[in-house]
Amino acid sequence: MKFWENAKTITLKITKWFFILSIGGVIIFRFVPIPFTPLMLIRCAEQAFDDKREVRLKKDWTSLDEISPSMPLAVITSEDQRFEDHFGIDMEAIQKAQNYNERHKGKRLKGASTISQQVAKNVFLFPTRNYIRKAFELYFTFLIEVFWSKERIMEVYLNIIELGDGIYGVEAASQHYFKKPAAKLDVREAAMFAAILPLPLKWSPVKPNARVQKRQQWILRHMRYVDVKDFNGVD
Repeated sequence: MKFWENAKTITLKITKWFFILSIGGVIIFRFVPIPFTPLMLIRCAEQAFDDKREVRLKKDWTSLDEISPSMPLAVITSEDQRFEDHFGIDMEAIQKAQNYNERHKGKRLKGASTISQQVAKNVFLFPTRNYIRKAFELYFTFLIEVFWSKERIMEVYLNIIELGDGIYGVEAASQHYFKKPAAKLDVREAAMFAAILPLPLKWSPVKPNARVQKRQQWILRHMRYVDVKDFNGVD
């Protein structure tokens, strides 16, 4: 009996501190730049154990108002066209993804993660695939939607996304690939970055294959029709 009482006490303490630390962390990161993400640490470890890759971690935190407005519009178009309207979860996109996957069994599954979910996963969790991680992802998605603005979610997203081997965020990527700050990205360059997001370690924005070029053209066409209130920038 005493064992179960102790176990209950310990469980309650762990649960209490989990909520305190998780909520506190989300509130702090509402104002403080994200220093690194679990994915960045994993990639550094992979590079260290791979003789063919150099250990590289390029990132340069940049405020949203110092990033070309074409960039958030491009990623909203390609990743989450209802970004401004949903509360972290897009049920319409989930249903469409399920229908697509049922029609294309045996092919690569289509996901329906929103930008908010991707931020929650990349900032607070390790990139594993299981139901437990998914539950925590939904929890942190709810927290950032409560405590962060959409502008902050977008700012964090654009600063932590992987855009090459050891390259994170649009400022570092813009400097690396196009030799200019993210503020100077034009609409085609922004669309190209958005086009490589599914496979940033295999696809290049400066040497795009036919599939990447096709994705870029699709994004460019649809950027003009996406209904975005707070982010615009089609040059």
